[in-house]
Amino acid sequence: MRAPAGRSGVLGHSRAVRLLMVNQLTINVGFYMLMPYLAGHLTGDLGLAVWVAALVLGVRNLCQQGLFLVGGSLADRVGYKPMILAGLALRTVGFGMLGVVEGVPGLIVASALTGLAGALFNPAARAYLAAEAGERKVEAFALFNVFYQTGILVGPLAGVLLNGLAFRVTCLTAAGLFAVLGIAQARMLPARRGSRAGADGSVVSDWRAALTDRAFCQFALAMTGSYVLGFQVYLSLPLAAPAQATWIFVVSGAMAMLGQLRVTKWAQSRWSPGQAMSRGLALMALAFALPGIAATGLPGLATPAATGPPAALSGSRAAALGGGDGAMAVAVIAATVLLTLGSMIVYPFEMATVAGFGGDRVGTYYGLYSTVSGVGTALGNVLTGVAMEAGLAWWGLVGVGLGSALAVHLLYRSRHGISTERVEPAADTG
Repeated sequence: MRAPAGRSGVLGHSRAVRLLMVNQLTINVGFYMLMPYLAGHLTGDLGLAVWVAALVLGVRNLCQQGLFLVGGSLADRVGYKPMILAGLALRTVGFGMLGVVEGVPGLIVASALTGLAGALFNPAARAYLAAEAGERKVEAFALFNVFYQTGILVGPLAGVLLNGLAFRVTCLTAAGLFAVLGIAQARMLPARRGSRAGADGSVVSDWRAALTDRAFCQFALAMTGSYVLGFQVYLSLPLAAPAQATWIFVVSGAMAMLGQLRVTKWAQSRWSPGQAMSRGLALMALAFALPGIAATGLPGLATPAATGPPAALSGSRAAALGGGDGAMAVAVIAATVLLTLGSMIVYPFEMATVAGFGGDRVGTYYGLYSTVSGVGTALGNVLTGVAMEAGLAWWGLVGVGLGSALAVHLLYRSRHGISTERVEPAADTG
């Protein structure tokens, strides 16, 4: 049953959309209460070598990113709800195993299951949301991001409390959360037929259609830069100002929670989707100019009380990042604000655009899009590390973002798949 078309906000959407919001919130709370602390558990509690811990964590990422396309296509063929439920079941088993298994083979299996789970429910949830939201995709994905970011903010805080008892308690709590969510979604989430259910041709033909969609592939590659920049809240920004690491996540999460809908409505009323994405990407790029300027030590930016680079950094990397002094700390927080604002502008239009490309293969397209962005982010992180050593980290990131903005702008100008019309925000009738 669809909600009244004249309302905006969560209550203005159908029951299915509201349940998908709760689904994503709970998934992120469960995931982030555990995963940030898993490496410490593996190397500390279990005494594994760092390379073994990296292998366990890498298996999860490989399984998730590598199988997104499979999960998305299965969602189109089998249905969105079955894939969401299968993913929740696998995440329940995987997280439970992480809490009780101590041998490396068992840990690798558990990590693989958690990655496969994400590959199943992530594209299915987004495809379901796009199909259910209809013409209100942009607003729906803006709301989705609010719940998504809230989970990222709440999850680690819950993890800190539970880890005070034992990491096993954290794992079993997260597993229980996924189990309860799965049961609730099985009972309450309406079934929705996959967009390719009963269609002629094989899954391989769906993959071929997506891979040969030149405009879509160009768009996916162009948008990879946004994921490289977004990942810097985990990489270069905390390294540049270690004492501000917590504030980076607090500022980013709070902005998305409190301002996403307002920012989206503002952008909808002024720009087309292509304009919103290219300008949002440019803003994300310019965010890294601030720590870049601070790192040069221009007059008025250096602080006499600077105590040198943080202990975790040395040599050219410390010089490239600016040494962690007071000016850099301010620049990093300011960069976080601009980076988050740019991401808030981009994300809803980006997700709606992917759905527009996908048509009746929307799950497949979301799956391929996630795979491309995941591979691009991994490669981008390696290049960012190289840039740190070369003293080009900040300005290299500015260049990546501006390059992505230009590429999206050119796609917009060529009118290949990106709408040139503004989509007016829904009226708020209370």
